Amino acid sequence: MRRLLSDAVRTLVPRGEERHGPLPPLMLILTVVTGLVDAVSYLALGHVFVANMTGNVVFLGFALAGAEGLSALASVVAMVSFLVGALTGGRLATRFATHRGHLLGAATAVQSVLVAVTVAAAAASDGGRVTTGVQYTLIVLLGLAMGLQNAVARRLGVPDLTTTVLTLTLTGLAADSTPAGGAAPRPGRRILSVLAMFLGALVGAQLVLHGHLVLTLALTLVLLAVTSAITHRLSTAEATWVGPA
Repeated sequence: MRRLLSDAVRTLVPRGEERHGPLPPLMLILTVVTGLVDAVSYLALGHVFVANMTGNVVFLGFALAGAEGLSALASVVAMVSFLVGALTGGRLATRFATHRGHLLGAATAVQSVLVAVTVAAAAASDGGRVTTGVQYTLIVLLGLAMGLQNAVARRLGVPDLTTTVLTLTLTGLAADSTPAGGAAPRPGRRILSVLAMFLGALVGAQLVLHGHLVLTLALTLVLLAVTSAITHRLSTAEATWVGPA
C-alpha cells in the first residue's frame, strides 16, 4: 500500500528529475477528457464511441446483424474520423519529434479548436435537441479530436498513460501484481489512470443525462485549453523532459 501511494503521489506531483516531467498529470487530465467525451458520444449521439474504437468495431458488427439502437453508419463515421485524427496526430508527432512539450501543446490546442466548434454546434441546435446534423457534426469533430489525442499519447510514450485505452492498464495491474509473482511497476499510476477515466465518465454521464450536453462539452474544452496552456508554459528550452521518449 505504501508503494502504491508513493507511486500515485509521484504521478500527480512529479519531481524535477522525473524523466517525463509534468506529462503524467497532464495525461491524466486527458484521460478525464476521454471519459467525458465518450459519455457524450454514447449517451447523446446514438450509442457510438469516438475514443474507444474497439467498442465501435463491436457495435458495427452488432448493427449489421440487426441489433436495435445501434447505427452502422455512426460507427463507420466515428472510426473514419478517428483515423483521420490519428493521421493528423502522426504528422504532428513527426513535426515535433524532438520536443514532446511542443507536440502536446500543439495537439491540445487543435483539440480545443475542434471541441469549441462542437460547443457552438450543440448550443445552436434547436432547443438543445440533437438533430441528425448535429449528431454527425459532433461525431466527426470529437472523433478527429480523440484520434489526434490517441496518436500523440502514443508518441509521447508515458508508460501506462495512453489516455484512451484501459484494457492493457487493467491487465498489467493484475498480471504484474505481487500475488501474480510480478514486480508491480507503477501501481499508483495505473489505478489513477482508471480512476481518471471513471471520473470523466461519471461526471459526463451525470451532466448529459440531466440535459447538459453543452456544459459537458464546455467542461471538456476547458480541460483541453488548460492542458495546452500549462504545457506551453512548462516547455522551456532547458526542460529535460521535452526530449524524445
